Amino acid sequence: MAGSEGIGIKRLHHIGIVVRDLEEAIGRYQARLGLSLSHVEELPGAGVRIAYFPLGGTRLELIQPLDPNSGVARFLSKRGEGMHHLAYAVEDLGRSLDLCRRQEMELIDQVPRPGGEGASVAFLHPRSTGGVLTELIEEKGL
Repeated sequence: MAGSEGIGIKRLHHIGIVVRDLEEAIGRYQARLGLSLSHVEELPGAGVRIAYFPLGGTRLELIQPLDPNSGVARFLSKRGEGMHHLAYAVEDLGRSLDLCRRQEMELIDQVPRPGGEGASVAFLHPRSTGGVLTELIEEKGL
């Protein structure tokens, strides 16, 4: 099979998991799975609090909605706690979004928006990625 340019993915960045109660979930992931918490961050613009757990070359992010009208809150209400999205690191998010458009992928975010830890992020609709909500992330400083 011939290679293709794809959309510029470098690596798996994180797995996002939605939870109702972040403090309870942090305790559960530490006690039951033995994971170590790096830090917690609140993103008022996205209406969420995120707990970061490094895991090898990637990490788990536990996400609690703070805004009842956010997409994360709607997900939690409809589907309950669980896996929300996969995130991939890209070098140039604007270029990756252009490549997605060329492939006629459905974008949730037409332009990058602020994400955690100063990164820029954009989401791809699950209809374009085999039923998986996909986040593209350009880390700060890249």
